Amino acid sequence: MGNDFPADHIQFLEQRGISLAAAQRIDGPTFRWGGYYEYDMNQAHTLDTKLNILTQFDPVLPENLRNSDYVFLANLDPEIQLKVIAQLKKPKLLIADTMNFWITSKRDALHEVIKKVDYMIMNDAEIRQFMETPNLPLAARQLLALGCRGVIIKKGEHGAIFFTKQSQFAAPSYPQEMLRDPTGAGDSFGGSFLGYLAQSHDLGEVNLRRAVVVGSVMASFNIEDFSLERMKRLKKHEILERFTMIKQYAEFSAMMPEHWR
Repeated sequence: MGNDFPADHIQFLEQRGISLAAAQRIDGPTFRWGGYYEYDMNQAHTLDTKLNILTQFDPVLPENLRNSDYVFLANLDPEIQLKVIAQLKKPKLLIADTMNFWITSKRDALHEVIKKVDYMIMNDAEIRQFMETPNLPLAARQLLALGCRGVIIKKGEHGAIFFTKQSQFAAPSYPQEMLRDPTGAGDSFGGSFLGYLAQSHDLGEVNLRRAVVVGSVMASFNIEDFSLERMKRLKKHEILERFTMIKQYAEFSAMMPEHWR
Protein backbone atom coordinates (compact mmCIF):
# COMPACT_ATOMS: atom_id res chain seq x y z
CA MET A 1 0.00 0.00 0.00
CA GLY A 2 1.15 3.55 -0.68
CA ASN A 3 1.54 6.29 1.89
CA ASP A 4 -1.81 7.69 0.69
CA PHE A 5 -3.70 4.52 1.69
CA PRO A 6 -6.43 5.60 4.16
CA ALA A 7 -5.84 4.65 7.79
CA ASP A 8 -9.54 3.93 8.35
CA HIS A 9 -9.40 1.17 5.72
CA ILE A 10 -6.54 -0.49 7.60
CA GLN A 11 -8.43 -0.17 10.87
CA PHE A 12 -11.53 -1.71 9.28
CA LEU A 13 -9.57 -4.82 8.25
CA GLU A 14 -7.84 -5.17 11.61
CA GLN A 15 -11.14 -4.91 13.48
CA ARG A 16 -12.35 -7.97 11.59
CA GLY A 17 -9.35 -10.09 12.53
CA ILE A 18 -7.61 -9.81 9.15
CA SER A 19 -3.85 -10.03 9.60
CA LEU A 20 -1.82 -7.33 7.86
CA ALA A 21 1.51 -8.69 9.11
CA ALA A 22 2.74 -9.23 5.56
CA ALA A 23 1.47 -5.92 4.19
CA GLN A 24 4.11 -3.50 2.98
CA ARG A 25 3.79 0.28 3.04
CA ILE A 26 5.86 1.87 0.28
CA ASP A 27 6.59 5.57 -0.11
CA GLY A 28 4.52 6.74 -3.04
CA PRO A 29 0.94 6.69 -4.37
CA THR A 30 -1.14 3.51 -4.28
CA PHE A 31 -2.07 1.67 -7.50
CA ARG A 32 -4.89 3.40 -9.38
CA TRP A 33 -7.32 2.18 -12.03
CA GLY A 34 -9.81 4.30 -13.91
CA GLY A 35 -12.51 3.11 -16.29
CA TYR A 36 -16.16 3.14 -17.22
CA TYR A 37 -19.09 0.78 -17.71
CA GLU A 38 -21.56 0.77 -20.56
CA TYR A 39 -25.36 0.71 -20.32
CA ASP A 40 -25.75 -2.83 -18.93
CA MET A 41 -22.77 -2.44 -16.52
CA ASN A 42 -21.41 -5.87 -17.48
CA GLN A 43 -18.06 -4.93 -18.95
CA ALA A 44 -15.47 -2.57 -17.51
CA HIS A 45 -13.51 -0.50 -20.01
CA THR A 46 -10.10 0.72 -18.86
CA LEU A 47 -9.29 4.39 -19.34
CA ASP A 48 -6.18 4.64 -17.21
CA THR A 49 -3.94 2.36 -15.14
CA LYS A 50 -1.32 3.89 -12.84
CA LEU A 51 0.98 1.20 -11.43
CA ASN A 52 2.59 3.66 -8.99
CA ILE A 53 4.18 1.73 -6.09
CA LEU A 54 3.63 -1.64 -7.82
CA THR A 55 6.77 -0.89 -9.83
CA GLN A 56 8.73 -1.00 -6.54
CA PHE A 57 6.86 -3.84 -4.84
CA ASP A 58 8.94 -6.95 -4.12
CA PRO A 59 6.80 -9.44 -2.18
CA VAL A 60 8.55 -11.15 0.74
CA LEU A 61 6.38 -13.64 2.60
CA PRO A 62 6.85 -14.18 6.35
CA GLU A 63 7.84 -17.76 7.16
CA ASN A 64 4.41 -18.68 8.57
CA LEU A 65 2.63 -17.58 5.36
CA ARG A 66 4.93 -19.69 3.21
CA ASN A 67 3.12 -22.70 4.65
CA SER A 68 -0.31 -21.43 3.59
CA ASP A 69 -2.60 -24.17 2.30
CA TYR A 70 -4.99 -21.91 0.37
CA VAL A 71 -3.67 -18.98 -1.65
CA PHE A 72 -5.47 -16.46 -3.85
CA LEU A 73 -3.17 -14.51 -6.17
CA ALA A 74 -5.44 -11.55 -6.79
CA ASN A 75 -5.18 -9.28 -9.82
CA LEU A 76 -1.52 -8.22 -9.81
CA ASP A 77 1.45 -8.14 -12.15
CA PRO A 78 2.00 -11.81 -13.09
CA GLU A 79 5.72 -11.38 -12.38
CA ILE A 80 4.80 -10.51 -8.79
CA GLN A 81 2.45 -13.50 -8.70
CA LEU A 82 5.33 -15.75 -9.79
CA LYS A 83 7.54 -14.35 -7.00
CA VAL A 84 4.87 -15.25 -4.45
CA ILE A 85 4.47 -18.75 -5.89
CA ALA A 86 8.22 -19.30 -5.64
CA GLN A 87 8.08 -18.63 -1.87
CA LEU A 88 5.20 -21.01 -1.14
CA LYS A 89 6.10 -24.45 0.17
CA LYS A 90 3.23 -26.77 -0.71
CA PRO A 91 -0.20 -25.12 -1.02
CA LYS A 92 -3.25 -27.38 -1.32
CA LEU A 93 -5.00 -24.91 -3.59
CA LEU A 94 -3.58 -22.05 -5.64
CA ILE A 95 -5.88 -19.66 -7.53
CA ALA A 96 -5.02 -16.63 -9.66
CA ASP A 97 -6.88 -13.71 -11.19
CA THR A 98 -5.76 -11.23 -13.86
CA MET A 99 -6.97 -8.37 -16.06
CA ASN A 100 -6.69 -7.01 -19.59
CA PHE A 101 -3.74 -4.75 -18.68
CA TRP A 102 -1.54 -7.76 -17.80
CA ILE A 103 -2.82 -9.78 -20.75
CA THR A 104 -1.57 -7.03 -23.04
CA SER A 105 1.69 -6.14 -21.29
CA LYS A 106 2.83 -9.37 -19.54
CA ARG A 107 1.46 -12.21 -21.68
CA ASP A 108 4.52 -14.49 -21.30
CA ALA A 109 4.62 -14.12 -17.52
CA LEU A 110 0.88 -14.79 -17.36
CA HIS A 111 1.47 -18.02 -19.32
CA GLU A 112 3.89 -19.11 -16.59
CA VAL A 113 1.38 -18.29 -13.84
CA ILE A 114 -1.30 -20.40 -15.52
CA LYS A 115 1.08 -23.37 -15.66
CA LYS A 116 1.63 -23.21 -11.89
CA VAL A 117 -1.85 -22.57 -10.45
CA ASP A 118 -4.75 -24.95 -9.88
CA TYR A 119 -7.55 -22.65 -11.02
CA MET A 120 -7.54 -19.48 -13.10
CA ILE A 121 -10.25 -16.83 -12.82
CA MET A 122 -11.00 -14.51 -15.76
CA ASN A 123 -14.02 -12.66 -17.03
CA ASP A 124 -15.40 -13.48 -20.46
CA ALA A 125 -13.69 -10.54 -22.21
CA GLU A 126 -10.32 -11.38 -20.67
CA ILE A 127 -10.25 -15.05 -21.66
CA ARG A 128 -11.42 -14.16 -25.17
CA GLN A 129 -8.58 -11.64 -25.41
CA PHE A 130 -5.98 -14.00 -23.97
CA MET A 131 -6.92 -17.05 -26.05
CA GLU A 132 -7.81 -14.95 -29.12
CA THR A 133 -11.20 -16.55 -29.76
CA PRO A 134 -14.79 -15.40 -29.12
CA ASN A 135 -15.84 -18.97 -28.28
CA LEU A 136 -15.82 -19.41 -24.48
CA PRO A 137 -15.78 -23.25 -24.31
CA LEU A 138 -12.96 -23.31 -26.85
CA ALA A 139 -11.06 -20.60 -24.99
CA ALA A 140 -11.46 -22.53 -21.73
CA ARG A 141 -10.20 -25.76 -23.31
CA GLN A 142 -7.18 -23.96 -24.77
CA LEU A 143 -6.38 -22.35 -21.43
CA LEU A 144 -6.62 -25.70 -19.62
CA ALA A 145 -4.12 -27.08 -22.11
CA LEU A 146 -1.58 -24.58 -20.73
CA GLY A 147 -1.46 -26.48 -17.45
CA CYS A 148 -4.04 -25.38 -14.86
CA ARG A 149 -6.69 -27.79 -13.57
CA GLY A 150 -9.68 -25.53 -14.08
CA VAL A 151 -10.87 -22.10 -15.16
CA ILE A 152 -13.76 -20.01 -13.88
CA ILE A 153 -15.18 -17.53 -16.37
CA LYS A 154 -17.06 -14.64 -14.76
CA LYS A 155 -19.98 -13.40 -16.87
CA GLY A 156 -21.35 -10.53 -14.79
CA GLU A 157 -25.14 -10.59 -14.53
CA HIS A 158 -25.12 -13.93 -16.39
CA GLY A 159 -23.28 -15.79 -13.63
CA ALA A 160 -20.14 -17.87 -14.06
CA ILE A 161 -18.98 -20.99 -15.90
CA PHE A 162 -16.58 -23.45 -14.31
CA PHE A 163 -14.54 -25.63 -16.68
CA THR A 164 -12.24 -28.56 -15.90
CA LYS A 165 -10.91 -31.14 -18.31
CA GLN A 166 -13.63 -33.56 -17.17
CA SER A 167 -16.65 -31.33 -16.56
CA GLN A 168 -18.48 -28.04 -17.04
CA PHE A 169 -20.74 -26.22 -14.59
CA ALA A 170 -22.80 -23.08 -15.18
CA ALA A 171 -23.74 -21.10 -12.06
CA PRO A 172 -26.56 -18.55 -12.36
CA SER A 173 -26.32 -15.09 -10.87
CA TYR A 174 -28.76 -13.49 -8.48
CA PRO A 175 -31.29 -11.41 -10.51
CA GLN A 176 -30.18 -8.08 -9.14
CA GLU A 177 -32.47 -5.03 -9.22
CA MET A 178 -30.18 -2.83 -7.13
CA LEU A 179 -26.97 -2.09 -9.02
CA ARG A 180 -24.76 0.83 -7.99
CA ASP A 181 -21.18 -0.16 -8.80
CA PRO A 182 -19.80 -3.47 -10.14
CA THR A 183 -16.20 -2.51 -9.33
CA GLY A 184 -14.70 -5.16 -7.06
CA ALA A 185 -17.32 -7.81 -7.85
CA GLY A 186 -14.64 -10.07 -9.35
CA ASP A 187 -12.45 -9.77 -6.27
CA SER A 188 -15.45 -10.54 -4.06
CA PHE A 189 -16.13 -13.60 -6.19
CA GLY A 190 -12.55 -14.91 -6.11
CA GLY A 191 -11.96 -14.28 -2.42
CA SER A 192 -15.27 -15.87 -1.43
CA PHE A 193 -14.69 -18.88 -3.70
CA LEU A 194 -11.33 -19.59 -2.07
CA GLY A 195 -12.48 -18.64 1.43
CA TYR A 196 -15.35 -21.11 1.32
CA LEU A 197 -13.05 -23.92 0.17
CA ALA A 198 -10.49 -23.05 2.85
CA GLN A 199 -13.14 -23.23 5.56
CA SER A 200 -14.79 -26.43 4.33
CA HIS A 201 -11.50 -28.27 3.53
CA ASP A 202 -13.31 -30.07 0.72
CA LEU A 203 -11.91 -29.88 -2.83
CA GLY A 204 -14.32 -32.38 -4.34
CA GLU A 205 -16.30 -31.56 -7.48
CA VAL A 206 -19.60 -31.00 -5.64
CA ASN A 207 -18.07 -28.56 -3.17
CA LEU A 208 -16.15 -26.72 -5.90
CA ARG A 209 -19.43 -26.06 -7.64
CA ARG A 210 -20.95 -24.91 -4.36
CA ALA A 211 -18.01 -22.53 -3.90
CA VAL A 212 -18.67 -21.01 -7.34
CA VAL A 213 -22.21 -20.21 -6.24
CA VAL A 214 -20.92 -18.74 -2.97
CA GLY A 215 -18.66 -16.48 -5.04
CA SER A 216 -21.63 -15.43 -7.16
CA VAL A 217 -23.65 -14.66 -4.02
CA MET A 218 -20.96 -12.45 -2.52
CA ALA A 219 -20.43 -10.59 -5.80
CA SER A 220 -24.18 -9.88 -5.90
CA PHE A 221 -23.92 -8.05 -2.56
CA ASN A 222 -20.79 -6.14 -3.58
CA ILE A 223 -22.51 -4.44 -6.51
CA GLU A 224 -25.31 -3.04 -4.33
CA ASP A 225 -23.17 -0.16 -3.06
CA PHE A 226 -19.88 1.63 -3.58
CA SER A 227 -16.57 0.37 -2.17
CA LEU A 228 -17.08 -1.93 0.87
CA GLU A 229 -20.20 -0.18 2.14
CA ARG A 230 -22.56 -3.11 1.46
CA MET A 231 -20.11 -5.65 2.88
CA LYS A 232 -19.86 -3.66 6.11
CA ARG A 233 -23.60 -4.16 6.66
CA LEU A 234 -23.78 -7.75 5.45
CA LYS A 235 -25.13 -10.45 7.81
CA LYS A 236 -24.55 -14.19 7.60
CA HIS A 237 -28.26 -14.97 7.30
CA GLU A 238 -28.45 -12.77 4.18
CA ILE A 239 -25.72 -14.85 2.52
CA LEU A 240 -27.48 -18.13 3.36
CA GLU A 241 -30.83 -16.81 2.14
CA ARG A 242 -29.45 -15.61 -1.18
CA PHE A 243 -27.54 -18.87 -1.72
CA THR A 244 -30.82 -20.78 -1.22
CA MET A 245 -32.64 -18.47 -3.63
CA ILE A 246 -30.04 -18.97 -6.37
CA LYS A 247 -30.26 -22.75 -5.88
CA GLN A 248 -34.04 -22.60 -6.26
CA TYR A 249 -33.79 -20.46 -9.40
CA ALA A 250 -31.61 -23.09 -11.13
CA GLU A 251 -33.26 -26.25 -9.83
CA PHE A 252 -35.24 -28.49 -12.20
CA SER A 253 -36.08 -32.18 -12.52
CA ALA A 254 -34.90 -34.61 -15.16
CA MET A 255 -36.83 -35.00 -18.39
CA MET A 256 -38.97 -38.16 -18.39
CA PRO A 257 -38.53 -40.42 -21.48
CA GLU A 258 -42.25 -41.29 -21.52
CA HIS A 259 -43.06 -37.63 -22.19
CA TRP A 260 -41.37 -37.76 -25.59
CA ARG A 261 -43.70 -38.09 -28.55
